[in-house]
Amino acid sequence: MAKSEQTKLKTNAMRMLDTKKIPYTTRTYECNEFINAMQIADMLGLPYEKVYKTLITQGSSKNYYVFVIPIAEDLDMKAAAKSVGEKSVEMLHVKDIHAVTGYVRGGCTAIGMKKQFVTRIDQNAEKLDSIVVSGGKLGVQLELTPQNLAAASNAKFADIIFHS
Repeated sequence: MAKSEQTKLKTNAMRMLDTKKIPYTTRTYECNEFINAMQIADMLGLPYEKVYKTLITQGSSKNYYVFVIPIAEDLDMKAAAKSVGEKSVEMLHVKDIHAVTGYVRGGCTAIGMKKQFVTRIDQNAEKLDSIVVSGGKLGVQLELTPQNLAAASNAKFADIIFHS
């Protein structure tokens, strides 16, 4: 493949990782429309604990926040708000995702958004050798260390999921 063709296939997230010299592995799958992260994990043969989803919220201050959590878990809104110093946070409406982040639903990643938002990654990720997150467009996933994801997205680790 010619260099210009390879460059066209790169997402903002990949370009940012390349610029920062952060290693990652690309995993692709056939996808023309949004499918949930558990289906993606099944398609790629990955354990759910290793695959993380990126959620966008808006705080009571009207600031936006990014939370990266395991796909089978739910965001604890109170813990999430506390982790970013807000009274409360609520999920961003699907129709607003592209305008706020530059990414589409299902292709949203904490790396390379239009603007750098305060980002938190679930603390359980720190125990893993690598995690898989969206690569910035439908059909693309990126595998990298949790520490490299944190470095690339200026994130901190926090306890932000419900515990049973």
